[in-house]
This record gives sequence, C-alpha cells and structure tokens, in this order.
Amino acid sequence: MLAGRYRVGALIGRGGMSDVHVGSDARLGRQVAIKLLKPQLATDPAFRMRFRQEAQSAARMAHPTIVRVFDAGEETVVDASGHEVQLPFIVMEFVEGRLLKDIIHDGPLEPTAAVRVINGVLTALEYSHRAGVVHRDIKPGNIMITTSGQVKVMDFGIARAVSDSATTVAQTTAILGTASYFSPEQAKGETVDARTDLYSTGVVLFEMLTGRPPFRGDTPVAVAYQHVSERPVKPSVINPKVSPALDAVVLHALAKNRDDRYQTAAEFRADVDIAASGRVPVHRRPDEATMLFGAPTGSLSTSELALRQLTEDETMTRTQRRPPAIWIWSGIIGIIVIVVAVMYWALNLQPTTEIPSNVREVPVLTGASYEEAVQRLQELGLPATRIDETSDTVPVDEVIRTDPAAGEIVDVETPITVYISTGREAVTVPDVRNMTLEQAKADITANGLTPGTETRENSPSVPADTVLGTTPEGGASAEAGSTVDFRISSGLVTLTDLTGQTLAAASSYLSAENLQLNPIPMPDASCEAQPGSPVTQQSLPPGDVPQRSDVTLTYCAG
Repeated sequence: MLAGRYRVGALIGRGGMSDVHVGSDARLGRQVAIKLLKPQLATDPAFRMRFRQEAQSAARMAHPTIVRVFDAGEETVVDASGHEVQLPFIVMEFVEGRLLKDIIHDGPLEPTAAVRVINGVLTALEYSHRAGVVHRDIKPGNIMITTSGQVKVMDFGIARAVSDSATTVAQTTAILGTASYFSPEQAKGETVDARTDLYSTGVVLFEMLTGRPPFRGDTPVAVAYQHVSERPVKPSVINPKVSPALDAVVLHALAKNRDDRYQTAAEFRADVDIAASGRVPVHRRPDEATMLFGAPTGSLSTSELALRQLTEDETMTRTQRRPPAIWIWSGIIGIIVIVVAVMYWALNLQPTTEIPSNVREVPVLTGASYEEAVQRLQELGLPATRIDETSDTVPVDEVIRTDPAAGEIVDVETPITVYISTGREAVTVPDVRNMTLEQAKADITANGLTPGTETRENSPSVPADTVLGTTPEGGASAEAGSTVDFRISSGLVTLTDLTGQTLAAASSYLSAENLQLNPIPMPDASCEAQPGSPVTQQSLPPGDVPQRSDVTLTYCAG
C-alpha cells in the first residue's frame, strides 16, 4: 500500500528505469497504473527531486491523447540489504490497450493506420509543446493504442528527469536503451527542444510503415552515430505500399539539422494529412528560409569563392601540410595552464555543510502533534497543510509522514503536506443480538473486529448461549481490529425466598415478565388455614434456577 491509499497489484510492464503495476485507489475506488522506480535510481536525492518536479508538471497536462498523471510521491521501503530507502512512485491513468511497439512487432502497419496513429501522437506533442514540456523520449514503447483505437502518449516529463540527472548511475543505460529514436542533437549531447520530439516522431512513423527503425547497429553507440551522419532510405524501398507523399514527410522529419526539419507539431500533422490525401507536400528550400535572416546558406562570400579557387587550382602547391610548430606548442602550454589552474582551485575549495539561506531541510516530524509540526515548520518558513489519514500503527493525532519527506531540501515557502493519523480505519459494529455465540464471533471477525470477553447474564426468555448484546453496541462505529465484548444469556433466572408472602403475591411475582416461572399452589391440610394463605414452603430454593421452571408453593389449608 503506497501513501496509505494506493494498493499495488500485478506487474504489467517493465522498463529500463521502472516497473509498472496495476493498482487501485482505495480512496476514490478506481483502477490506476503505478510506476515504481528501480532501487538503484531511487538512491539519488537529486534524481528524486527532479523526478517529483517533472511528475508535477506532467500532472498539470490534461488532454485525451496524453496518459494522465494523478499523483506522485515517495514511500519508505526496506531494500535487499535491510536499509530504509525512499522509493519514488507515480500514479497514472490505467489504459486498456496495447503498446505500439507490440503492434509493430506483428508487422508493418497499413499506411492509413500509421497516419491515424501519428496524428494522435502529434496532437499530444502540440499540446505539450504549448505547455512548455518536451517529451525527449518519444518511442513506440511510450505510445498506447486503446481498445477503442485512441492514441495515448505516456511518460511526459519523466524522461527529462533521467537525462538531467548527472549523478545517476543508471543514466547511461536508460539513455542508450532508446538510441534508435535519438535525434542527432541528442546523440551529440546538445540541448534539445520541441523539434527533437518531432525527429523521434519521424522515426516512429518510419518504423510503423516499414516494421523496423531507420538505423540499426550492433551497439547503441553505432546507432547514435548513424543518426548523426547517415541519410535514411525511403520507407517505400522497404515497403512498396508506402506512397511517395509519405516518403517525403518521413525524410523531411528526419532531417539532420533541426532547422531543416518540421518546426512545429502542427506543421508536421498538416503535411501528414496532405500526404494521406495522395498529394506530395511542398517544403521551402533552406536557402529561401535563410534569406529572411541574411545571406542564403547556399551562396558563397567573395573570400569563400577565392578560397575554393585556390584549393581547386591544381597549379598551386601547398608548401606546409601541418600547423606550424609554434601553434602546437602554444596549444599544449595553454592546456597545461588551464589544468594547473583547475587543480589549484579544487585543492583550495573549502567544503561547507551550511545550507543556503533560500532553502530548507524538511525536519523529521513523525510522532509529533499537528500543532507541534506547524510550529516547527513555521520557524523554518515552510507553510503546512493538514491531511487526515487512517493508520494501523501511528496513534491518533500524531504525524504519519510529510510530503516532501523528511530530509528533503526545498525552497523557502514550499508548502509541506502533513499527514495526521486518525487511527485505524473505522468500521460499523454488526448487530449480533439473538445469535448464537459462534455465529456472533464469525460476524464480528468478518467485519474486521476482534471477539473480546464473554459475560453471562440471567434472562427470562433468551435461550442459553445466545447473545444479549455487545460493547460497543451494534451499529456503533469502532476502529478496525478493536475488540467487541459479548453479553450472553445463561439460561437462568434468579429466584428469591417467597415464604411468608401471600399465595397471590408469590404467584404474581413468579409469573412476571422478568422471571416467567410457573407457580403451582399446593394446599397443606395438616396446618390451620391463615388469612391470605401465606406460603409456608417453596419447591425450589432461592438462587439461580432454569428458565420457565415449575415452582410449587405450599400453604396451610386445614
């Protein structure tokens, strides 16, 4: 159970950095998908902070073509070595369907089906790019096709958390795992933007049309090198069903220079629609575009023309085939100076354990009351928000945990959510009156309660071993797991000494509702009758007697 509300179910997917389980939200009663980070990634505090920030930004995006992120947080778990670690998790919309990579595994898609899928992906990217979120990891494994045929794109913002975490051990593995869909700028380690997603989308379209990516190699590095340096073949070379119009769209999307490819998802989608209608999209030449900003890239300046003439003139002989020695030695000396300066700076760098004034470390508040937690957070300049939550282990009105968790470094004025225990989950005590003791115990246990003590009481009408009532009473609310005590009928009633009372009074007393005994008058002729016929003897002695017993009352009648 994560965060006291998300129950983790069966494993439904596994990736390079996380596992995905089906789950249920106990609070809202809905099915969800829960992504749990691999333990080797969860040990990096910087990664966890970026992961949380990116999950929050992804959760703000709501669009039919994007898998929603409902919640994110961290759960304290014990790893294989017995140490407590913070395990980040993300709660997402559960989607019934198939991953696009599994569909492509069955063979190339029909061009019309590929166009419909890529339109959905581009719609999602158009929405996310307007929101300022670059996906960075568009691939068939992050695209889901629902049972109704709708396209859903997953993991918005999450890939950014991986690529930005320079201290994560598993970073290289996670990045190389998707080299088939890298843009040239990603492969060269340059900054990325929205056009990076459009290149990866072009790779996905190529793979849907042909059944394989445009570049393949023995190692991820070899594939990344091809993205930078080699031109892809037309999809129609591999699959003759692909039209020349779709060939043009794919090759334009896979341009090495990001300025030469599609600039927006809307532009990409418009050309896909044109190609689907059978027309070949017309693209502006690069020199026409650059004319807006100065000299065209295709033209050469006077100095460039002169240089070309010199290099092409076969009558000219180059007398020096390598840089002058003075430049080589100057470069070596410059590098040595820089290395020495960096080493001197590093050796004289004074370590510090002080936290900057604009950030705070979230304190450990577990076990404190809400008032104490608020006071400590206010002293640090951190506002607090209370959320009540049931807990089987933490006493009522004490802090269960905080979000962000204790030990996290946050900015001043960052809201801290404080989870306060309301005790165990409340359940309703069932009404077990007039049941046998065994039936009552079974009902109490089935409702999450524990059978308690048994107290026997006299009753004139309820049979022996039948429940008279419980504490707490039936219908009352009690904590799950708490005990319920039973009051049980003994099958007896208490008889008092009736000798000396009149026969009528004694008979009325025995027949009353609180006893329900059977009086039997017995005249005694051996003694002289008295007024009112006082009882001289009773057949049962005073004390507890069985229900509905016969009591013979002897009186003088001589």
